[in-house]
Amino acid sequence: MSSPIIASVHDVSKRFVMHKEKSLKERVVNFRRSRQHRDDFWALRDISLDIGTGSTVGLVGHNGSGKSTLLKVIGGIVQPSSGTVRRRGRMAALLELGAGFHPDLTGRENVYLNAAILGLSRAETDRQFDEIVDFSGIGEFIDTQVKFYSSGMYVRLAFAVAIHVDPDLLLVDEVLAVGDEPFQRKCMEKIAQFQHEGRTIVLVSHSAEQVGSLCDRVIVLDGGRVQHDGAPGEGIRILREGYEDERRAVLKNPDGSRRKLALEVGSFDVETSVDENGLRLVAHLGVDVNEPVEDWGVGFSIESSLGMRLYNMTTFDDVTLPTSVGRHELSFTIPDIRLGPGQYLINVGLGDKAGRNYDLATPAGTFEVPGDDYGNGVLALRTSVEVEASGAEARAAQVKLS
Repeated sequence: MSSPIIASVHDVSKRFVMHKEKSLKERVVNFRRSRQHRDDFWALRDISLDIGTGSTVGLVGHNGSGKSTLLKVIGGIVQPSSGTVRRRGRMAALLELGAGFHPDLTGRENVYLNAAILGLSRAETDRQFDEIVDFSGIGEFIDTQVKFYSSGMYVRLAFAVAIHVDPDLLLVDEVLAVGDEPFQRKCMEKIAQFQHEGRTIVLVSHSAEQVGSLCDRVIVLDGGRVQHDGAPGEGIRILREGYEDERRAVLKNPDGSRRKLALEVGSFDVETSVDENGLRLVAHLGVDVNEPVEDWGVGFSIESSLGMRLYNMTTFDDVTLPTSVGRHELSFTIPDIRLGPGQYLINVGLGDKAGRNYDLATPAGTFEVPGDDYGNGVLALRTSVEVEASGAEARAAQVKLS
């Protein structure tokens, strides 16, 4: 049975007009020819989607793909050029740093202002005020004008207000990347609580790991259109392929041929086998040295399909690599890889000790870990369970066994 729809976007497009004039004077002079001095930019094209209650949806894509615009359209901050958007329930939005705050008002005054904008009455805000300030952790600065706040203090107070208005739909645009580690952990715990309570969250983030860990659905936007709408793992894979295609396009010559780099990933192959120790992995990497590079090295990492970094290493400290021009072969062996069932990605990068990056393959390859009987998760652990009953339960067990 599908969940009720809390937000519905139907055939939505959004156009922005980009004026070429650099000043008001130029715009007045070119008034009769204004169409020749402006361009139409379509940030969204024919977007249709429904968001069910209780889901956590990630909006991802390259810079300029339209994800922040779509979030603002869902929230009613930006009106679409065509199409319709329907919402129900109370909504709270964290769309940009300090949105809804007046710089000349104090933190206390902005709490009441922002809460009123989000639909809370004065009495409701009074009841929630102490909890809001406590969550934000800026109690000693609550009566200071917010124009003197740091970016972290802005977000902490804004997030604290948003989550205490008891929203049915929470919209978050990248702001969780701001703030110190304890506050980010507190935000993640609050979002987990919202998910447990069946609230709906729509999240824009550039962090594949964050999207993979929080979202049950991912929408990938490209050029203002929906490229993928479905499973997070597949969405993150499509997004990364787009990043890799974009990187390769930069490396092309005007005639379309690939520009040669000093160091290039020439080949990559992964072999897995099972022996008495468990799963054995051997990765074969061929590096093309086109120009001699001193002190170059390889970065090697393993990630889950949802973007969680599980392992990484470099060759800089322990391995001296050849600098002669030609193809050089390296092998990375992990004799006992204890990972849970699923697909995993291997990333490879080539660089030097000075910090220059030459080539990158993300992913260079993938491998599968078969299922077993030891439970589920990122790690494969051999677990045993022993139960010692007492009292009446122990007597009942003895009677049953006799």
